[in-house]
Amino acid sequence: MPFQRMKSLLLLAVMAVPFNCAFAAPMVDTDLHNWEMDRLSAVASFALPAAGNFTLGDTPAAPAPVAAAPAVSGLRKVLADFAMTLRDIRYRRGGREPSTGFDCSGFVRYVYQHTLGKELPGDSASQYLAGTKVDRGEMKAGDLVFFRIRGKNVSHVGIYLGDGRFIHSPSSGKRVSVSALNEAYWAKRFVGAKRPNVLS
Repeated sequence: MPFQRMKSLLLLAVMAVPFNCAFAAPMVDTDLHNWEMDRLSAVASFALPAAGNFTLGDTPAAPAPVAAAPAVSGLRKVLADFAMTLRDIRYRRGGREPSTGFDCSGFVRYVYQHTLGKELPGDSASQYLAGTKVDRGEMKAGDLVFFRIRGKNVSHVGIYLGDGRFIHSPSSGKRVSVSALNEAYWAKRFVGAKRPNVLS
């Protein structure tokens, strides 16, 4: 067969092949790539298994960023800052709300409830029985400080702010204010400090 005729038949044979077969290899590569991407996406959608729970062949995904819960020091700052926003609210015996006024234990309860969602006992003596005792040198913002104003029982409470200061609702005719533990009146009546469990 003349060479020219063979060349023409070969050209016709190539042209007779379906169009998409000429691209079979790239299409397979593309499909494989897409499958791999889908698989990786599916793996990434699962939470990272707990340490020690991996089995051979697992493909752990990087954990998604999670907002860190506030550290205890952060909670203390929130609590102290909120307490300071309540300065100058008048004292009222049995008061539990800013609109009516606070007594000392009502003030402490309100601050803890509205910042940390923690319900404290209803009066200063009961609040003193709860939580963990804290040495004076170990006190931190948010700890509760207790006093005996009259008699032998605890009858007053405030929230320690740090640097020897505390915020409280003192007594009839006064308003929520900041006082110093080393003031003669408070130093003489100081009983101790307690740390509510939420801050432990």
